[in-house]
Order: sequence, then C-alpha cells, then structure tokens
Amino acid sequence: MSLNKSLVAGIDGNIVNKPSEAYFNLPEKVLQFGTGVLLRGLPDYFIDKANKKGIFNGRVVVVKSTATGGADEFATQDGLYTLAVRGLENGNTVNEYVLNAAISRVVAASSQWAEILEVAKNPELQVVISNTTEVGIVLVDDDIFAAPPKSFPGKLTAVLYERYKAFNGAADKGLAIVPTEMITDNGKSLKAVVFEQAKRHNLEQGFIDWLENANEFCNTLVDRIVPGKLTAADKAEAETKLGYKDDLIIMSEVYRLWAIETEKQSTKDKLSFSQADSGVVLTGDISKFKELKLRLLNGSHTFTCGWALINGFSTVKEAMANPAFFAHIKALMNEEIIPAITSEQISEADAQTFAASVLDRYANPFLEHLWINITAQYSLKMKGRCLDILNNYYERKQTAPDYITKGFAAYIRFMKSDKKEDGSFAGTLNGKAYTITDQYAELLHSKWNANTGLPLVKSVLEDVTLWDKAIVFEGFAEAVNAELEKL
Repeated sequence: MSLNKSLVAGIDGNIVNKPSEAYFNLPEKVLQFGTGVLLRGLPDYFIDKANKKGIFNGRVVVVKSTATGGADEFATQDGLYTLAVRGLENGNTVNEYVLNAAISRVVAASSQWAEILEVAKNPELQVVISNTTEVGIVLVDDDIFAAPPKSFPGKLTAVLYERYKAFNGAADKGLAIVPTEMITDNGKSLKAVVFEQAKRHNLEQGFIDWLENANEFCNTLVDRIVPGKLTAADKAEAETKLGYKDDLIIMSEVYRLWAIETEKQSTKDKLSFSQADSGVVLTGDISKFKELKLRLLNGSHTFTCGWALINGFSTVKEAMANPAFFAHIKALMNEEIIPAITSEQISEADAQTFAASVLDRYANPFLEHLWINITAQYSLKMKGRCLDILNNYYERKQTAPDYITKGFAAYIRFMKSDKKEDGSFAGTLNGKAYTITDQYAELLHSKWNANTGLPLVKSVLEDVTLWDKAIVFEGFAEAVNAELEKL
C-alpha cells in the first residue's frame, strides 16, 4: 500500500515517529519555495518535530517552481514522506524513521499561481523558506505581475505585494523570510533583489516601508548532509519494515544545524519551531557557525583528502575505520585547527564540541562519501578553507604544524599529473589513475615538470596566482618538502 493520510492510524508508531490525527488540521503558516531534499531533510524536519511537540503548530505550503515534473507524487501521498535518519551521534549508531507531515500541499507555480497568491492573503502565514540553488537569488528582467513571474525573487516580491494589499500594510502581517541558499549573506542578498524589483515596478512607497519595517530577511546557514533517495535495496528493506510503499522516502545524516540571524523578538516568535530542537539556533550573528563549519568541517576535509587517497582510502568512512587515520584527523582538528581559530567569539569548548560532531559525521557508516570528489577544485579549497588556518597557527605558535604540513605535501603530490590528448590532466596513486578537476591543474603540471624537491615546493607555496600572497613562513617549505619526499 502506498503511503497516504488514511494509512497513518494503522502504522506502527514504535517503528516510525508518526503524526497524530489532529496534526492534519493545523493551519498553513509557512510558504516554502522548493521541494528539494535539503528542505525536506532540514527545515521541514524541524517544523515537523515542533508540530509533534505542540510548539509551532503550523504546516507548509510548498511552491514547485521548476518546469519539469509536477506535484502529483506529493498529492498521491497527501504530502507525507518518510525521513530515514542514519549516522552516529556521540559515537552511537542512529537508524530511525520519521513520518513527516509538515507539508500540507504542493502547488505548481506554472499552473497554480492564483492559489499561491491566495496563500499570501492567509492571516496565519508567518514564514517564507526557500532553496532555489545558488543561482536563484539573482536580479533578472522580470514581470512580477506575470502568472507566474520568472524568477524566485520576482515570485516573492509578488507574494509580498499581494499580502501588503490584502492587509492594508498592517505591521503585524509581515513575514520572517529565511532563505537557505548556500551563498554568503543569503538574506541580505535576497532583500536587495526584492527591493530592486519593487523599485523597477514603481511600487508605492508604503509598500517599500512595509517591506523594510514589517518583514525581516534573515541570513542563514544550513548544515546537514541529505543524500536523498535510498538505493533500491535500502528502499525495499525500509518499506518492508515500515509496512507501506513510499516514493518520497529520503535519507539524512543525524547532525543538523540551521543558524538564523535575527535579533527581532517578532521574528523569533514566528520561528517558534526553534524551541523543539537545539539544531535551530537564533542568534544576532551567525559568523561563528560559518567559521566553525568552514575550518573544522570543510578545512579538515581539504587538509586530508589528498592524504587519504595517497594512503589508499577511497571513501571517508573507510578511512575513519582505520585507527591511524582517525588519530590523524582528530589530531589535526584538536592540536592545530582549534588552536588557530579560537577567539573571543569561538571558545575552545565550542570548537571541541563541533570537532567531535565532525568526527561522528565522517565516520557515518551509512554514507558513501568519495575522497576523490572532495578534491574537486582542490587549489581553491586549500586557499579559501585552509590558508587562514596556517596563517593563524604560525602567528600564534611560530612553528610548522605537523598535520597541516602533511596536508600541503599531500596536495602537491596529488597535483602531479600527465597531460592527456584531450587536454585534461590525470594523476596516478597506488597504481590507480584519476582525473584532476582543478582550474590550476596545468599550472601545477608545469611546476612538477620544471622542478623537484625544495625548489618545487617553494615554487608552489610562493605562487601568488594560487594564493594571492606568497606562503613564506620560517621552516615551512622545508617541512613540506620533507613530507613530500616521504610520500
């Protein structure tokens, strides 16, 4: 039997965390642009959890904006879907199922735009959520009075204008707008485009004032791996256990973070679902969370991806199962990255707690994360994620950090390549060839052909094309060269 509302009463609540019958009568409080797995695995997860605890008590109307497909699969299942939460938490295995009922309906912008504008007039509406990919928050030549407007910001401007008119600019009918697109200052960027759309369409000053004073566009940071659909075998196994067929079932890791930047009490009241899970953080400044993620999660990945491949590991979980590698990455974080990033804003306790969660995430036995994929644009990642760590470490310790040094040596070794006939660059490790996906592959290829030993290392470290500024620290090039010779 396919999952739908009529089946819920008969589903075993000991196997899956399911909603009560009263849940389905909750009002629609959220307008969400996007049906993607990140939204269903993170914001909708938090809203569902809060509803089940009797905290937020509101459901989500989802706008499907893409031209492909439709809302039929959501309609067939009454908006219900199962989230398989799998991974490690504090070293313990988690493998649980959540029957999410947060979504009340899905409407297609292409054919149901009038219904979406009706949602804008709903007095219960409080929140707008979006994930329209990184290219969604852009200013385009748009007609906000079209049915529908082309762009997401155009659609949002139209919705907000409709709401402004419906409630005569009432101050208490403003919305909390929380984009989850993975760009810096996503809320600020979205606000700028919406205001420009209003200006281009010569909308009245009263609307502009209402936009500014009654609504808040919040910068946010989201962090949760949501791989999406299960494999055919895992899906079949899950459906046998659950007792129903679910074409919308997805998987996520255990770790979850949604940091939302706000200091307004009215916005905090609208985002009351934050009270249901410590993974939602409302704060006046999300930069601490961005820095922790960038340095301890992304940075440690980048410092170790080449090292892992050189040592013969294909996946992250395979490497983490090796005691020597586990000790390597743990020491990298605790002995070198954390001392380099602690500050008035980031305490050592904050950093250690986050580092422990990263180790759990890396060791997740349910995820197949390939190291080779992490090497994509290796050079840019080393510069953006890792260089500041090295700079800070030297400033504080005045000596070459062991594990960071190994990371730089592994990067240089990984970038050793042969140029293929099609113009691509390929390296070889442990007898296995791999393609180097890096805009500076040719530059590193030429450096390997021109030099060896310490001159090669210095050529790489001192190249301003790679790093903007030459990496020159006492003893660092020599230390990297010593590690490179071992490799």
